Amino acid sequence: MTRRSWIGWQFTGPFLAVFALVFLAPIAYSAYLSVFRTRLVGGTSFVGLENYTKALSDPQFWEALTRVGLFLLIQVPIMLGLALLVALAIDSGRLYGAGFFRVAIFLPYAVPSVVATLMAGFLYGIRFGLVGSINETFGLSLPDPLGPSWILVTIGNIVTWQYVGYNMLILYSGLKVVDNALYEAAAIDGASEFRIIRAIKLPALRGPLVVAGIFSIVGSFQLFNEPQVLDSLAPNSVTTYFTPNIYAYQLSFAGQQVNYSATIALLMGVSTMIVAYLFQLRTMRGSL
Repeated sequence: MTRRSWIGWQFTGPFLAVFALVFLAPIAYSAYLSVFRTRLVGGTSFVGLENYTKALSDPQFWEALTRVGLFLLIQVPIMLGLALLVALAIDSGRLYGAGFFRVAIFLPYAVPSVVATLMAGFLYGIRFGLVGSINETFGLSLPDPLGPSWILVTIGNIVTWQYVGYNMLILYSGLKVVDNALYEAAAIDGASEFRIIRAIKLPALRGPLVVAGIFSIVGSFQLFNEPQVLDSLAPNSVTTYFTPNIYAYQLSFAGQQVNYSATIALLMGVSTMIVAYLFQLRTMRGSL
């Protein structure tokens, strides 16, 4: 190869080295661990795909996967819908103090998820929080937001509060690149605001919505911080297999089942990629 042909590799080389070290190497090591099993008697032995067979028939894994799937199907559309409404309202130019609202709605994203979960946990507590105070003051019996029946809704509320502003910024940035000539032509034709939204703004947001949706799908499958923090405030509501990530964490650090934990992690990675790809494929081909 000539000296000139090496220039591109010199620029990309540092990135590729870091990418291989922090991304490819952990995946390869996890794949290596997943085909072994460590026993108290007999030590570590090669088991092939037995860990994967065990995981695919594990009811706790499927319960955790179903729970995050339900969370994804309900929470993500609500969050993206709210982000879309806010982005359209700010972009309309009819909202007084749009700059303030843009910063105020984005601000919760700057709050660490652990802090946000602790805030919500103490706010929703029936013994010490707002819900408990309302019940005591007015003699009501509001349901416990941290109870087993409502804990997933509470987590969805926390995640939505945190990430609406983040997704709003993605969508708002997509609206700012729309050519003003399109709006001028629509105004000359007498198009209403709703017609402009449907014919100009929503088609322009197809790409940003795909990006925000993929990020949200990945975040849903990675759900860990919120239920893990709430475990101390709602110990009877968050199980050791509440989400696949918590299940893998408990298997590895509490159960000393590193090989099986690596298997769960790899299956979740593959599941996330498949769902994200199908979402991208469907959204880019469909219509908003």
